[in-house]
Amino acid sequence: MAFTDAALNVMVDALAAAGTYISAHTADPGTTGTNQHGSRAQTTWGTASSGDRVGSQVTIAVTAGTTITHWGIWSAATNGTFYGGFALGTSETFSNAGNLLHTPTLDVDAA
Repeated sequence: MAFTDAALNVMVDALAAAGTYISAHTADPGTTGTNQHGSRAQTTWGTASSGDRVGSQVTIAVTAGTTITHWGIWSAATNGTFYGGFALGTSETFSNAGNLLHTPTLDVDAA
């Protein structure tokens, strides 16, 4: 049996309430949030629908010569609890210093 949309929304709502800070990573952050680059940025999550919730776009400063491959969710701007990391759709390489613009999406699967 699969979860209902109502159950999926409860799950994604709980994660969105706990994790409002987004991080950029130069490699898979694993289970602890390693490989973080730069400061975290706060997102505002939209309304849940079918287990999905989209956040507002965040801007994270990136130094020259850096490739960002993953993003993560945290409970705080510094320290805090790491809730998980996800691969970017496409890694982004910065030859010069710049800004990573990322719109985070939480997606809780039904299965």
